Amino acid sequence: MDANPEQLERIHGMLKLLGLSSYEAQGFAALVYYGVASADTIADAAKIPRTSAYKVMESLVQKGFAKETQGRPRMFKPEDMNQIRNDMEEKFQTLFRDLKELQDLLPSKGEPQLVYTIYGSQKVMEKIEEMLNLTENDIYICTPKVREIRTALKKSIDNAIKRGVKVVFVTPPNKRVPPNTEVYRKEGLTVTDVVSDQTRAMLAGPEMDACGYTDNPALAMQVFLFISTMI
Repeated sequence: MDANPEQLERIHGMLKLLGLSSYEAQGFAALVYYGVASADTIADAAKIPRTSAYKVMESLVQKGFAKETQGRPRMFKPEDMNQIRNDMEEKFQTLFRDLKELQDLLPSKGEPQLVYTIYGSQKVMEKIEEMLNLTENDIYICTPKVREIRTALKKSIDNAIKRGVKVVFVTPPNKRVPPNTEVYRKEGLTVTDVVSDQTRAMLAGPEMDACGYTDNPALAMQVFLFISTMI
């Protein structure tokens, strides 16, 4: 693609804020550039692996950013920009309405209610491990990255189950979860949300390289209620 590199970087960053992964952001920008293209063309233009191209394009279709044309070979084109904007505006309006309601619930005086930002994939995983170790009753892990969590935190998950903790995963179909855990299937997950005992909560980005963490019960409860609406 012969577009301005700084402009592309800015577009990729904003698309990630809308919940797209790095590959999805690159693929969508390339699709907008071409108008109509095959997955292979998008892979070459966006510099993403060809083996991931169809999965990326299908995910963009599922999230409402692209649509598939009729006929063969399979071709893709961007969703109408006004439709995307309207969908995003509706989501942001809902988000800020919920945040305003949350703000009204919090005390107006006293100690500030903090959300701590954590950077680095290893530190994010360590925080999830800490939450598992602190959990006494139940922990809900809503994530598309179940394989990474299952692999890195197997011992902590097993220990939590042995203590009688209810470990619940909300994850896309066909993702294997650890044994002796509850599972709910949900399409279209992009970020990772974790709630421990409804008093601690984490929200991590699509790549799990940064997260916000809080041990404020009011904030944690809002995340728990959000997960509950999905299951």
